[in-house]
Amino acid sequence: MPSTAAMAVTARMARFALVGVVNTGTYYGGYLGLLNWLPYIAAHALAFVLSLIGSFFLNSLFTYRTPPTWRKFLLFPLTNAANFVITTGGVYLLVDLAGFSTRYAPLVAAAAAVPITFVVSRTIMLRPESGVRAAERVS
Repeated sequence: MPSTAAMAVTARMARFALVGVVNTGTYYGGYLGLLNWLPYIAAHALAFVLSLIGSFFLNSLFTYRTPPTWRKFLLFPLTNAANFVITTGGVYLLVDLAGFSTRYAPLVAAAAAVPITFVVSRTIMLRPESGVRAAERVS
């Protein structure tokens, strides 16, 4: 029988995966919409930033069940820095070097970054904060 801690991590990973599906849909919808007006790398970057903001709130409230704070909000982009580098590099390699469609390359590139994002996200979102005041919480 799995321990309570193992079950908690498994449940958290499942919630993280669900948020990831929602976040990927948000990103991809934004990317496709922006692709009508922007070059693919610019569409990718802007859609990424917008989905990052949504991801912060979903992960804070649903995945980790911790109140959002300005500190976490400002640190949260670090959780996706590796994701951004991997997906941006992947999109470039897939489109410009491998001839993939600009429509599907981001989905393929994103898969490689998921485990790294989870580990860094968990570290930032669950790190104890000393003396967090209500005024520091993101509303």
